[in-house]
Amino acid sequence: MRVLLSTIGSRGDVQPLVALALQLKSAGQDVRMCVPPDFREWIDGLGISAVAIGPELRATASPQSPPTGLALSPERRRQLAEATVATQFETIAAAAEGCDVIVAATALQIAAASVAEKKRIRYVFVAYCPIVLPSPHHAPPPLPPLPGQPPAPLVVDNRELWLRDGERFTGLFGAALNAHRRSLQLEAIRDVRAYVFTDRPWLAADPALAPWPDRANTVFQPGAWIVPDERPLPRETEAFLDAGDPPVYFGFGSMRASEGLGNVMVDAARALGRRAIVSRGWADLAGGSGPDCLAVDEINQQALFTRVAAVVHHGGAGTTTTAALAGSPQVVIPQLYDQHYWAARVRDLAIGTAHDAGTLTADSLASCLERTLRSDTAERAHTIAKTVRRDGAQIAADRLIQGIR
Repeated sequence: MRVLLSTIGSRGDVQPLVALALQLKSAGQDVRMCVPPDFREWIDGLGISAVAIGPELRATASPQSPPTGLALSPERRRQLAEATVATQFETIAAAAEGCDVIVAATALQIAAASVAEKKRIRYVFVAYCPIVLPSPHHAPPPLPPLPGQPPAPLVVDNRELWLRDGERFTGLFGAALNAHRRSLQLEAIRDVRAYVFTDRPWLAADPALAPWPDRANTVFQPGAWIVPDERPLPRETEAFLDAGDPPVYFGFGSMRASEGLGNVMVDAARALGRRAIVSRGWADLAGGSGPDCLAVDEINQQALFTRVAAVVHHGGAGTTTTAALAGSPQVVIPQLYDQHYWAARVRDLAIGTAHDAGTLTADSLASCLERTLRSDTAERAHTIAKTVRRDGAQIAADRLIQGIR
């Protein structure tokens, strides 16, 4: 079987698909991936064929880079939507040649379902968080208002919110999608989100951390897709860990960050007499210098998180799951989209705290961190860690091989 795995997004969007690819490869399947060019070298190094799709993404993580997406004018959004849909049709169609199934992750995969339909092959849509998928039990992920439009009236009914979310989705991508479908002699799509998501999506999230709320058996949830990481920690990191009490880890992954955030993080740790490890990430965080602070680049988080006192992060699905699997208490500082969901889950599971909306200061972060470092939170985090699944990617790979959608 030949499988195409495709996504457009940061490392948090790509890495779960890599976990699935490795499982499929170990089972003797032919796997190729469509990913942003930022990750092609990494994936090629794993022995997996990778095709670059779209522009490099790291530049968008810079606080100095221009705003993107919904912050742009309506005309510019339309142009970007047309450009990304055109790129997707061209790249995914070529990469899917000879494939038996396309697995597309994240909602921006607009063309993959149509390519699969035209080629008459299987198609699977994957989300990494329950809140991405429509359900009367939760609202859609929060999005900022569109420029030039008045704020939407307050609505509390989830069904109505999902209806509006679908209309917004179709309004942004519908014209571009249907123009390409006409060229392929495919019928027009009236509800783009429903078509892309399908009536049987997959949810690659851990059931203990992020359970699907509906009883109806319409969503397949195998668990989170985790890439096993066997890399040793750098010698400098090992020496720092051995030199004192467990430090606090700070990182924002592929997110933007305001200037000086790294210093705020280190100051919060110092206010509690704690040492700090700051992950530079795409925001290039800097946290000052001194024997109580260490800056690191890309590193084995699975190993590191078992040796820190707490993990302070932005609330990405991957970081939240990795910290939970390590049994490390968490402080989540959500910025956008599904990060608010993960912050709420960390709080509700009592495995950490969520920073309130508003300005982040050393004092406010120290307050959250102080609550997180309590012994009862650490005990709860260790308890939850025992329930987090490690075999989600294997279960998903087996289902793909069996031909079950």
